[in-house]
Amino acid sequence: MNRALRLAVTATALAAFVLPALAAPPKVSIRPKPRPPISEPGVRIVTVPVFYDSKIRPKPRSIAPRAAPDRVIIVTEPFGVRISPRPKARPMLGPRKVTFGTALVPIAPQKERGAMVQPVTPIEAGPVCGDPRIIGRKIARIAPRLPGCGVKNPVRVMSVDGIALSRASVMNCKTAKALKKWVTSGVRLAVGRYGGGLQSLTVIADYSCRTRNNKKGAKISEHGKGNALDVAAFRLKNGTTVSVLKGWGRGKEGRILRKIHRSACGPFGTVLGPNSDRYHRDHFHVDTAGYRSGPYCR
Repeated sequence: MNRALRLAVTATALAAFVLPALAAPPKVSIRPKPRPPISEPGVRIVTVPVFYDSKIRPKPRSIAPRAAPDRVIIVTEPFGVRISPRPKARPMLGPRKVTFGTALVPIAPQKERGAMVQPVTPIEAGPVCGDPRIIGRKIARIAPRLPGCGVKNPVRVMSVDGIALSRASVMNCKTAKALKKWVTSGVRLAVGRYGGGLQSLTVIADYSCRTRNNKKGAKISEHGKGNALDVAAFRLKNGTTVSVLKGWGRGKEGRILRKIHRSACGPFGTVLGPNSDRYHRDHFHVDTAGYRSGPYCR
């Protein structure tokens, strides 16, 4: 009986002291003990306090140079950040420069509305006609000097698909998109790797309010509507110029020019070359005029 009584008293005492301790939460969270220092031989630990200033950006961790035979491990120990440092504002970007290959596009003054217009600089260029691969700028509506001339929403194009034009050429967006398609799917493929590939187009005529072939009494040319371009040559990356006048019908360059001429028939409604008439013996005329019977290519 005495033994049973002692066991009962002991159990009661344990319940009185242990159970409340288990039920009550700790007043202070127990912090984990720090890890023991590295015990690797030949390693020395150096703790460096790091102070942050709100006016400067936090410095990156630095590693002391290795010393033989020991190496030093530097551990940064920040003492708290008073104010979160804000990143400095990025400097304002300067004016955009549009380059084509290694040179800027040369731009010649042109006539609009009967007056000389200042040439467009590369800084003013950017994507036009809703296509990032057509680089140029929008210009004001060109009023007709003769009945049938003028362009409602003209653009001055400087390059298409990364290929520069020798002059900033005025046209409408329909013609600009046709030109890009021709260069991308026709001219580039026809030139291939010859001369290092295509670099630029030599444009000798774009918008011009005049009659066809400058004949009196003739209909207004597609040039006077912003629908046409005249391309006389194709410059390659090694400096070679494939000229329509000198290369047509001659050797490898003649075959390339034939392919270029054929590839224009489709993107453009009219394609005229040296075989069409004497007015086009030194260039390709391309325009976006539409015909019920389909493209007219000679």
